[in-house]
Amino acid sequence: MLTSKSESKVHPRQTIENVQEKKVKQKAPYGFKKPYAIATWIKENINKKECCYFQRDARDDVCKCGYLKDEHSVGAIKPEELTGETWDRHRHIHEVPTDAFGDVSFDGLRRTISKYARVSTDTSPEDLYHLLTEQWKLSPPNLLISVSGGAKNFNLKTRLKNIFHRGLIKMAQNTGAWIITGGTHAGVMKHVGQAVKDYALSSAMQGNKLVVIGVATWGVIHNGEDLVHKDGRFPAHYVMDTKGQGQLSCLDNNHTHFLLVDDGTHGHYGVEIELRTRLEKCISRKHLANKDSRVTIPVVCVVLNGGPGTLNTIYNAMLNGTPCVVFEGSGRIADVIAHVSGFPVSLVTIALIHQLMKKCFGQEYESFSELKIIEWTKKVQDIIRMSHLLTIFRVNEDTYGDVEVAILQALLKASRGSESRGTESWKRQLELAITWNRVDIAKTEIFTEESQWKSSDLHWAMFSALVSNRPQFVSLLQENGVSLRDFLQDEETLCALYNQLPSCFFLCKLAKRVKSAGRSKKKGLALRARGNARQGERICLTHVSDEVHHLLGRFTKPIYPPSTMMYQLDMFIKDMPQCQDQAASQTPLKEDKPETQRDAARDLFLWTIVQNNKELAEIAWEQCTDCMSAALAASKILKKMAEEGRDADEAQEMLELADYYEKHAIGVFSECYDSDEERAQKLLVRVSHFWGKTTCLRLALEADNKNFVAQSGIQALLTQIWCGELSVDNRVWRVLICMVFFPLIYTGFLVFRRDELIQRETEKREEMRTLETVTGSSYWANHIMPAPQVKPLSCWSKLASLYSSPQVKFYWNIASYFAFLFLFAAVLLVDFQSSPSGSELLLYIWLLSLVCEEIRQLFYDPDGFCFYKKVTKYIKDFWNILDVLSILLFSVGLAFRLTPELLYAGKILLCIDFVVFCLRLMAIFTISRTLGPKIIIVRKMMMDMFFFLFLLSIWVVAYGVAKQGILIDNDDRLDWIVRGAVYEPYLIIFGNFPTNIDYTEFDITTCNMNGTDPLKPKCPRLNENHTPAFPEWLTIIMLCVYLLFANILLLNLLIAIFNFTFQEVQDNTDKIWKFQRYELIKEYHSRPAVPPPFMILSHLCYFIKSVVLRSSPTSHKDFKHELPQMEEEELLSWEALMKDRYLLSSQQELSQSMEGRILDTAQKVTTMTEQLEKEKEMSSAAVLKKLTELEEQVVQSSKALQWIMDTLMSQGAPAEESQSHTFTRADEPAGSLKNTSEKESSFHVKARQFHYPNCKVTRFAVPEEKVPWEVSFSSYNPTYYDFENKNRSPETLHGYRNPQGRTGIVGRGCLSRLGPNPNLDLVLTRWRDSERLVLEYLAVWDEHQGCLTLPGGPIDSADHLPVALKSTLGNKLYEALNIKLSEGTKVCEGYADDCRNTDNAWVETTIVNIHLDRASQETVDIDNMVKSSHGCLLWQEVSGQTRLGSNQRDSLQLVAALHNTSV
Repeated sequence: MLTSKSESKVHPRQTIENVQEKKVKQKAPYGFKKPYAIATWIKENINKKECCYFQRDARDDVCKCGYLKDEHSVGAIKPEELTGETWDRHRHIHEVPTDAFGDVSFDGLRRTISKYARVSTDTSPEDLYHLLTEQWKLSPPNLLISVSGGAKNFNLKTRLKNIFHRGLIKMAQNTGAWIITGGTHAGVMKHVGQAVKDYALSSAMQGNKLVVIGVATWGVIHNGEDLVHKDGRFPAHYVMDTKGQGQLSCLDNNHTHFLLVDDGTHGHYGVEIELRTRLEKCISRKHLANKDSRVTIPVVCVVLNGGPGTLNTIYNAMLNGTPCVVFEGSGRIADVIAHVSGFPVSLVTIALIHQLMKKCFGQEYESFSELKIIEWTKKVQDIIRMSHLLTIFRVNEDTYGDVEVAILQALLKASRGSESRGTESWKRQLELAITWNRVDIAKTEIFTEESQWKSSDLHWAMFSALVSNRPQFVSLLQENGVSLRDFLQDEETLCALYNQLPSCFFLCKLAKRVKSAGRSKKKGLALRARGNARQGERICLTHVSDEVHHLLGRFTKPIYPPSTMMYQLDMFIKDMPQCQDQAASQTPLKEDKPETQRDAARDLFLWTIVQNNKELAEIAWEQCTDCMSAALAASKILKKMAEEGRDADEAQEMLELADYYEKHAIGVFSECYDSDEERAQKLLVRVSHFWGKTTCLRLALEADNKNFVAQSGIQALLTQIWCGELSVDNRVWRVLICMVFFPLIYTGFLVFRRDELIQRETEKREEMRTLETVTGSSYWANHIMPAPQVKPLSCWSKLASLYSSPQVKFYWNIASYFAFLFLFAAVLLVDFQSSPSGSELLLYIWLLSLVCEEIRQLFYDPDGFCFYKKVTKYIKDFWNILDVLSILLFSVGLAFRLTPELLYAGKILLCIDFVVFCLRLMAIFTISRTLGPKIIIVRKMMMDMFFFLFLLSIWVVAYGVAKQGILIDNDDRLDWIVRGAVYEPYLIIFGNFPTNIDYTEFDITTCNMNGTDPLKPKCPRLNENHTPAFPEWLTIIMLCVYLLFANILLLNLLIAIFNFTFQEVQDNTDKIWKFQRYELIKEYHSRPAVPPPFMILSHLCYFIKSVVLRSSPTSHKDFKHELPQMEEEELLSWEALMKDRYLLSSQQELSQSMEGRILDTAQKVTTMTEQLEKEKEMSSAAVLKKLTELEEQVVQSSKALQWIMDTLMSQGAPAEESQSHTFTRADEPAGSLKNTSEKESSFHVKARQFHYPNCKVTRFAVPEEKVPWEVSFSSYNPTYYDFENKNRSPETLHGYRNPQGRTGIVGRGCLSRLGPNPNLDLVLTRWRDSERLVLEYLAVWDEHQGCLTLPGGPIDSADHLPVALKSTLGNKLYEALNIKLSEGTKVCEGYADDCRNTDNAWVETTIVNIHLDRASQETVDIDNMVKSSHGCLLWQEVSGQTRLGSNQRDSLQLVAALHNTSV
């Protein structure tokens, strides 16, 4: 459902806090919350009950409440003011703060911890719901499953048990349901706990923790004292002692939460029923997920086994509109209801219930009284009468197939059968299906072949499916008529979607942007609009556009127009006169709107991408108009978010999705290139208006999509741009020769692209002429559009094309660079004088041209990058770093060289700079397909070598310092210290071994004793005989170890690292080279045609043109081309066709792949296994059923023979009643009973409801067969009720008897008189239009019943309207209609089946139709009343979707028939 404008506003502070709170909730579960905070709330809001007056029961130490004397407080044992009084639970039980709450830990192999609280029976359900959701941090449920049934242990058949366990848990997981049970370790509660235990692992894997709430009686809990502590227990250790529990019960260790209901007594079961009912009713009134939803939380009752108490639970649940799913085969009352579920009510007799009870309950049947059987028969009849609320799950039938489907079908069936019909009904069903994420149910039950939908009718469902992340529903809704264009036509819808984003990285950034945007407003405006500005701070499309602009890159344009911000600003300043001028001044910005086009699929795709939602994004991408640009933009956005994000796992998911869409882009482009190379290349450089006016090629480069750029079609385009107007087939040597001898281009020595195009067109025309000659038809000439005539290049154009080709520019620059290096070397080696010579001055001019070119590259920005982005990209290029380094070194060296004192230093710097310039020469090899990848490998190996040098330096320094310290004493010369400690150990690696570590090699003449000679090292320490004193064995061993590690280990490690790097990079170097090739081609594409040093003239012209004359730069269509609208639409349509081909081929490949075949085979094997198990179960069940039928037929035959014998013995005495009707076969199929000729009786139903309205009186049970007065009913003992006179004598009732039969209550009830009570329902009708196509009736909203009803009430005379209508219609209108009453048509009259009827008083209703003319005064008065009634009066269309009670709907059908209108 779409949110309104005011609801879609999101305060940035609130958004950030919400996001942070969600993260805290995810990272900090309840167990980490401070226990005392929860304890404080529970002690303030939750109470228990305890006895305040001890009075001995039959046993001396036990009180009337059931607790021992020691378990009472001191004041309760000897209360002075209550001495001598009789114990009464209403007086002597009071509420005190609870003392049992916290966490309960169950011991055992599977240690579990649950939450628990002891609560009073009078606790408010709202407080309990707050405890569950706010204190225990449970998410509000999407469904409430109330499991009822046998409280004692019972066995289920293996297959039924497995189906129940699997289906219940699957249902809870998929829908986010709460399961409520009795909470003890017995009966159906134990089965639910076992289901939770069996599927706990799968639940944890799916990340959905099951919520199983046990509502149990505190007074019957065994070992309950372990849970008691005044400040709560965190945790309390609970022992499940099932053997020693006696008449009590243990808690089930597989429930997650416990509400232990306390009424102050001990040992009494069933205390929790009332509070559990009120809690379920409270939850059922909450809206789904606490949203502004039309649907409240649905409740379903699941029944297994059970006794009379379960029958009451089912009956009360269905009276409250709760659907019930009964499991056939689970035993006892469940089987009784399942057996009669298909019977007509008239066939569900007391005798049949007797027979079924005896069969299903066994020995327990003997304890049932006749009156109880009668009461249960009436309840069973009422249950099967409400068939829309009853669903029987039969294991051996394929009606539902799974428990999950059965429960969902039951809820949908209940929704269809409720009083809310038509549009509201299917909307409720659809919203439930979306909430549960059951697209299969929606396909079979809602979107049927008969249903037809408008796109606007399903917009709310599409919004809900998107926000709830239901990809399958999004596809289903689109299949059934939802148009994305219509759905997202309004910007408010898209803003609402962004306001409903799930917690993600983009939402955090968006919230910060909204907050910063609010702060950055003009201060004057902020001061004047402080009260309203906060309301205006909300997520709008401008904020989204700014953030996406940041993620895509500054080279793009905003995807949404800036005027949207003015619109949002205007929303909260339009009422302020001071700000109107400022707002009006921004109005012209709206003219920019056509520059940015909107595409609904693009908008939806972007919304899904920023939240990293793969499934929804795939659906939206398949409908994008510009699919290849969309895929590349998604890759760029995701990689940028992964780079900025802090969550490593989320970043990895983003990178995986980015690679996924890069593959999509590759697939679409491959299909396009295989189909039409020229069109595919147009797609690469076409300006995309949907994605910021950039190109696919630019997006791929910015996203670092190397695989995409490495595609052969893209490389062919780059090669074509590299060659310019020259043909790509020209040999390099031909181009080099023509560069020098340019007249050769006029001889055909070089081929131009224009020549190739002319040749292709000529060949095509020749082919058409050949076809015409062979076929003799002129079809080809008449129906194929001739290509525009292409003129050959002129002489000047050929010359200009030659020298403007990037390829030729590159070769000239190489030659120029070699000449520059030759000149540089000549100056350094030959002509470096004290004053600059002519050749040296030429070198300076040459370098100046290079500097100008680097400056031009830095400021040249054809893609629209900002200067900061351009500088960043420039610095990231390794070759640009070398250029800057070489220029800086040359500048410093030149400054030193021009200073006479630093001339030699300047020369040294220039020599070093020459090395840098020579290294820069390697850049020319990057264009080579052979050498280019090798340069990439060299760069990678250099990084490895730096890491290796770090390891090597450790050994070098370690050995060098140790050696120097052993050999030399106190050498204070730093240069010789470094030489001995670092340089000499480094040379040892290369075989230069020292001579001063061995006695035999030592020469005292090579060193100086005192270390005073700067050209000689200091001698080692000497003995008295002038021989070395160092230990020779140690120095030699150290050298050997050093050589072992340095030469053998580390050098081989370096070789291994280089080998690993080569192997690793070798596979990707080709892609990397192709990716980096683009920048080189683009650089030379923009370079001036003349090489250095003549290039400086081109730079001068460029400076004058751009800076002085301020002329706009010329745009090149090779990298960015804006197509005409018609051509662009045609190209995009063709791209969409290629995308469909790609998707189809991908699906075929997936289905034919090994993985696809394995999955398909596994699915088939699973289906076959389940079918075999089902057939096996059905066959055994069929045999058992036949044996049972045969046994009962024998019993029936024996009874029939006995009856014959008794008849013969009575000598022909007439039988009172045929026994064949008494002994109805219990196992007779329901279908045969449905086809009986007996017509369903028309006895009153509402008049026999158990609970009489507006009081606590209960009717005596009157089954269907005992309604007529003619039928004997000896045990009939109705209740007497008269709301005024409770002591009326029976004689006064003798003359009054309900004409429709017994009701179960005698007296006047709440009616005004005994006997008939006349009532009149007024049907006011009119035609909606003059064509008399739509008939309308006047309805009144009944606040008490919460539904629409016809105006009416009790009357004293049929000639006057009910007096009660005066308050509804007003005196004037009442009198006018009272006069027209005689002109009205009496539609029907007679007995009304009313819940107020008794045996002695009943309602008789007269239906009168007054048809009003559209122009009459009465119609005008009614219309005025309708407008002023605020929904209490309203005109409704007479149709099948009428929301009235069943009786009034029947009356309305008769009225429609009078006016020849169908309902």
